[in-house]
Amino acid sequence: MNKKLSILLASVLSVGALFTSCADLDSDKYFDDRVTLESVFTDYNEAQRWLAQAYSWLNGCNIEVCSKGNTGNGWGGFNPFCFADDMYYGDRDKDPEFGGDAKDADWASYNQFRRGEYDESVSQWSWGDCYKGIFQASVFIHNIDKLVNNQDVTPGMVSDFKGQARFVRAYYYWLLLRKYGPVPILPDEGVDYTQSYDDLAFPRNTYDEVAEHISTEMIQAAKEMMVRGTQAFKRDAANVGRGTVGACLATRAIAYIYAASPLANGQKDNGSHPDPLVTNDAPRSMVNFDGTPILSFEYDEAKWARAAAACKDVMDLRGDGFNGYQLYTYPVVTVGTDDTPVTVPAYDDGDMVNKAFPDGYADIDPYQSYRRLFDGAVDPASNPELIFTRGGALNSKDNDFGINALVIHEMPQSLGGWNTHGLTQKICDAYYMNDGTDVPGKDSEMNGGDGSERITGWTTRNDVRNGKYPELTTKALTPVSLQYVHREPRFYASVAYSGSLWECLDDPTASRRNKQVFYYRNGGDGWINSFKFLRTGIGCKKFYNPYDYANVGSNGDYSKLRTKWEPAIRYADILLMYAEALNELNGSYSIQSWNGSTTYTISRDVDEMKKGIRPVRARAGLPDYTAEEYADKDVLRAKIKRERQIEFMGEGKRYFDLRRWMDAPVEESKQPYGLDIFQTEKQKDDFQKIVPTYNLAATFSDKMYFWPISHSELKRNKALTQNPGWKYND
Repeated sequence: MNKKLSILLASVLSVGALFTSCADLDSDKYFDDRVTLESVFTDYNEAQRWLAQAYSWLNGCNIEVCSKGNTGNGWGGFNPFCFADDMYYGDRDKDPEFGGDAKDADWASYNQFRRGEYDESVSQWSWGDCYKGIFQASVFIHNIDKLVNNQDVTPGMVSDFKGQARFVRAYYYWLLLRKYGPVPILPDEGVDYTQSYDDLAFPRNTYDEVAEHISTEMIQAAKEMMVRGTQAFKRDAANVGRGTVGACLATRAIAYIYAASPLANGQKDNGSHPDPLVTNDAPRSMVNFDGTPILSFEYDEAKWARAAAACKDVMDLRGDGFNGYQLYTYPVVTVGTDDTPVTVPAYDDGDMVNKAFPDGYADIDPYQSYRRLFDGAVDPASNPELIFTRGGALNSKDNDFGINALVIHEMPQSLGGWNTHGLTQKICDAYYMNDGTDVPGKDSEMNGGDGSERITGWTTRNDVRNGKYPELTTKALTPVSLQYVHREPRFYASVAYSGSLWECLDDPTASRRNKQVFYYRNGGDGWINSFKFLRTGIGCKKFYNPYDYANVGSNGDYSKLRTKWEPAIRYADILLMYAEALNELNGSYSIQSWNGSTTYTISRDVDEMKKGIRPVRARAGLPDYTAEEYADKDVLRAKIKRERQIEFMGEGKRYFDLRRWMDAPVEESKQPYGLDIFQTEKQKDDFQKIVPTYNLAATFSDKMYFWPISHSELKRNKALTQNPGWKYND
């Protein structure tokens, strides 16, 4: 490799500024246009800056974590993967009557996104940026040994740095695999992805090859990091966005669970998708130019066992002062405040109600345990559930593309928000009642109900005052629909139903503190002749903090919002994936742990599945599934899918889950439903009726399984095949 190397990144970070916003970055502060590898990798500070560059593609303005990337948690136009059949963004609607036309090739409206009305040019930073990051990390891996014994740098420190670079390189492959499907694996020494056409003729590897490459690299990275000791398992506050042993093993487990899922594992052949709407034409047409299939046509049950074992590696991880991951919980509250009300008594199931967490919920507040996980109340370095966060742009208070952009878009207009990001009736119905049963009338208007009828009527001021509905604060005395009472705690931490309370406790205007917000027409936050209204009449509160507020009249001002950290990987995901993988097994498998220290026996063991499911249910304040539900593989599969739908709402997982399960053709084609938003408060009974939301689109075509590869990348790599259904050129 040439000793002179062009700096690939548009921005460079110092070690201390690793997680600053993209607007603050300036490579000129640190590097000349060209530098020598020798000068970089014999100097500690320069080498650290190079490593920071490799990380920067995770938290810069061009990939994944912000809305100009293609997943994460920002507002929707540039960042649609948070918005599947559960959550929508209402600004930038294509229809002129709802806010204008979306013609910019860099982004699409929600309806364009859901209809597949975007082309090969939309939001295409991530492919090139991932490969730039892969190259940057590769150069680091092959040169960092030069630093040993320079400036008191020990071999252990260098090993850790190398492991971090290897982790981030494999993580880029994971991001590419999830979004685009199988991609080319480049030579280990790295390839400058800005090279000429003829130098980049790499065909796509198969899905299994990419997943196995991620696994191999993550194991090696974990071993390299472990030399460093405690920091390898839990980074301190200044380094919380760096890779760890747990992040390596968790990413490996996720890649394996995707490789085991129907889309990459024989499509319909495992029998879990009998619906005739689920086709396999697009996946089966994914081949290289020589006709080599890059998705498996044959079902292999052993892939599920491999994924389960990888999850168990994370669950059993211990070492150097690290005592393992656990779900975040908050203790029972006996004396309440505006931001932390008294704990609502949990359902008495005769079992979990009497047991401490994780076997039950006797000693925790399920509402606070879930809400505080996302609203910035928990420091990421001390959060026992957070396995990896990309941080960066997402934790900036003034970033248009991070989590606080989601918050400002979901906040009511009367409180200074954009009032455009909301939820569908489908996800509203998915949340359980507090006893674990379905809400009466669940999906009844959406061709999927059980025949039960919805509850009608309204709360009364006296009933609220007298504690009949302890889940409703006594500050919310204006009547709300009885459809919203006695629901599970995650519902109240996530759903801004009409009449829910927005605390805004730091707002200097008293009338905007502890305010009930309704979405009736002409009510200030309901339907108006502009884009600032909730299309379904149901809002979102996830990631909102009780102290958040916005300057009214200054939409987009994030300075009054609490810092949020993206939960890229959290322990709940590992637990539910473990149960999911075990549930698919018929046979028994012996699989070595990641480091060869033990051998797991992997089978469909109910007690083991409970280890994945029961803590998540306990943290949610819900009883466990019944023995009959655990015994039936098909029933439990549906239960686990619903648990993921609820638990990870708004975290960018539902979009990809629906595709890996091959459920998207059915679920994303269902017409969205919501409330009758054209009714005023005087017609509140009619407002509460469930009706189709026709200005929200719903469809799915085979080409939407994977994102299109841009024409520029296809031109750069003559061996690269396009994803099915998308064009090769203009």
